[in-house]
Amino acid sequence: MSDESCRIGVIGAGSWGTALAHLLAARGHRVTLWAFEPEVVAGVNGEHRNPVYLSGVPLAEGIEATGDLERAVRDADLLLFVVPTQHVRAQLRAARALFRPGVPVVICSKGIERGTLATLDRVFADELPEACHSGIAVMSGPSFALEVAKGMPTNVTVAARDPDVARRVQSLVATKAFRVYTTDDVIGVEMGGALKNVVAIAVGASDGMGFGDNTRAALMTRGLAEITRLAVAMGGRPETMLGLAGMGDLVLTCMGEQSRNRQAGKLLAQGKDAKAIQREMRMVAEGVPTAESGFRLAQQRGVDCPLTEQVYRVLYEGLKIADGVAALQGRELKEEWRT
Repeated sequence: MSDESCRIGVIGAGSWGTALAHLLAARGHRVTLWAFEPEVVAGVNGEHRNPVYLSGVPLAEGIEATGDLERAVRDADLLLFVVPTQHVRAQLRAARALFRPGVPVVICSKGIERGTLATLDRVFADELPEACHSGIAVMSGPSFALEVAKGMPTNVTVAARDPDVARRVQSLVATKAFRVYTTDDVIGVEMGGALKNVVAIAVGASDGMGFGDNTRAALMTRGLAEITRLAVAMGGRPETMLGLAGMGDLVLTCMGEQSRNRQAGKLLAQGKDAKAIQREMRMVAEGVPTAESGFRLAQQRGVDCPLTEQVYRVLYEGLKIADGVAALQGRELKEEWRT
């Protein structure tokens, strides 16, 4: 673990961005936190609190909040992007000219872009100057923001195609409580982080319907199987799905009471559709748009993802949850490890 102090820009001041900014500032880094909401900027700078997200957590004094994207990006030695997936491309375009080669850029959002069906590393590669591509990294793993902000022991993975970039991020971000592993499987880490949210919606819907532990365990296990199939079809490695960015994050998101996607599933069981769910939730449940993107991507790649398909059809086509369950349970009987 390095004692080096540097300038870090965190783009996005939701719960996760705020928790990461606090973690890094408490470690001794100088952090500039970009926020969309003026009240967040005022609260962080004036009271060392985010009045909208994680409002009960006093923040480290080494954080300066700003609404000026250039100020957060231009002089940073490390950048963390924590913007909702469907807004990432627009933010990158707004800041494209500010990026400098050699500065690692860590994707901390989880999802698949609608329309293009691109993973976020592909979005970054599309929008950033080519000289910056080697610095792209992804961070994922079981990490509720509130627990990270409170200093509870947490383990995550940083993936980069350049091992030196992954190790650089690891050395700057890791603390005694926040343990960071590295890998070069960028696609596997991204797919695990994105698609586990869809499974968590299914688990939340199951809980909302009054189903029990048997159902929850089956959804998580078969969900992991289809995440693995699609990740491997995209170029990821199956062993990644057994690690922090796969099974670890899946367990947390499906079982944790703080899970936004599990909560979205419970709202689904109450008869809410995708638009109503997003209106009711202050923070984005990434699994709602990812259910559509994941379903389309599975179709495009010819990969069997029956659970993702049923979540999509319930969210966007009005399928009743009971009918989705019947479709899953009524599929042709087969060997477990063939498909």
